Amino acid sequence: MVSRRGMLRTTGLAVAGLAVGAQRSDAQAAGAGPPRGFQDFTSQRPPAEERNFVSDAVEETIAEMVRRIADPELAWMFENCYPNTLDTTVQHTTIDGRPDTFVITGDIHAMWLRDSTAQVWPYLPLARKDGRLKGLLAGVVNRQTRCVLIDPYANAFNIGPTGGGWNEDLTDMKPELHERKWEIDSLCYTVRLAHGYWKTTGDASVLDADWQNAARLIVKTFREQQRKEGRGPYKFQRVTAVSYDTVPLGGYGNPTRKVGLIHSMFRPSDDACLYPFLVPSNLFAVVSLQQLAEIFNEEVGDRDFANQCDALAEEVEAAIREHAVLEHPAHGRVYAYEVDGFGNALFMDDANVPSLLALPYLGAASISDTAYQATRQFVLSSDNPYFFSGSAAEGVGGPHVGLDMVWPLGITMRALTSRDDDEILRCLRMLKMTDAGTGFMHESFHKDDPSRFTRSWFAWANTLFGELIVKVHGERPQLLTRPL
Repeated sequence: MVSRRGMLRTTGLAVAGLAVGAQRSDAQAAGAGPPRGFQDFTSQRPPAEERNFVSDAVEETIAEMVRRIADPELAWMFENCYPNTLDTTVQHTTIDGRPDTFVITGDIHAMWLRDSTAQVWPYLPLARKDGRLKGLLAGVVNRQTRCVLIDPYANAFNIGPTGGGWNEDLTDMKPELHERKWEIDSLCYTVRLAHGYWKTTGDASVLDADWQNAARLIVKTFREQQRKEGRGPYKFQRVTAVSYDTVPLGGYGNPTRKVGLIHSMFRPSDDACLYPFLVPSNLFAVVSLQQLAEIFNEEVGDRDFANQCDALAEEVEAAIREHAVLEHPAHGRVYAYEVDGFGNALFMDDANVPSLLALPYLGAASISDTAYQATRQFVLSSDNPYFFSGSAAEGVGGPHVGLDMVWPLGITMRALTSRDDDEILRCLRMLKMTDAGTGFMHESFHKDDPSRFTRSWFAWANTLFGELIVKVHGERPQLLTRPL
């Protein structure tokens, strides 16, 4: 098994969520689907008997949405994308009488804490009326709890102690780990799912003693990575020619002034940070700590630990205000992407979430916040070095697959955080016109040629697109009543 960066890129038509065609190692592999205008809009889902999991509530939602969407191609894409996680990536069972769900990313047979939460998140609103779906979601929470207890510093896990992945990395690898890149957001996403599941369903069974131990370990890890009392137990190096795949200075990262922010060695793209204080992930951590405080106050009954969570959230939030909201020469006071506490800052954004663009989506900033709006203008401009504009589309990318590659995640997140009908429609049109005729989202595509794309089977991008369509229907149904 190889990582996202080392994986073979797949080209060709995505059928039933799988890739058909040749393979290349080039990070900008070309995937040629059928010419636009020749699709017959046949479902690209696996046959019903071959789907990994079937939810009646999800199927009802698909049927209802397809009736509501006037644009036949957009409806076809929704039908393919929205259930893709359930159709192709979940393995649901029981362990010791409790639900357990392992969720792969798609073309990589490993479970990322981040991706697995994001992949099932759009199904949460349906859990109250579908008991089987509720059990599947509880299984993801339970599996993530087990993962955190194995190693809170790991980002991706095997289904069991199978080894493989990146065993040669210079860090404390275990056979259960696929990869051990320390990313703040990995732990934040586990809190997000547990809190969201509890709030949506009222079911506290997942918040058992193991989950509470994992929650305490999450807070312990955040405190360790403030590094007020030394560098902490985590370091990471990889023998590689790719600078973003390893960590400098003995695996501990570039220097920082210890100001209360949490160090993250890697971004949600799995790329190494330049400055270890990754701002969107620290803001996400503030939200997670507040959610933990709510659970421990209201459900667990441990007010002392809840107060500890609140205090840490306040400390991190204050440090962000002091050290991460900075003056940009063209956009005024904005959130930097990374800082080091010495006054150095990196002004950019990356399509992977948490991103600066996604802060309102995660509850980490108000959409009307002045600093967020200025940051949004910066992110969606040529002043962001990873905002690419071409003849096919424009949007945020990132270093992970290189220049001129737009990520559908970025376009989708732009629409999810927009209050402007015209902007949302423009995003929908770009998403519709850049699937290379496959009916699925991809990791990225070239700004001038959508047939040059990476990752034919990337369930997070598919499901997030489905989430966007459901949100548009719920809040702005008139946008779906005419062809795009």
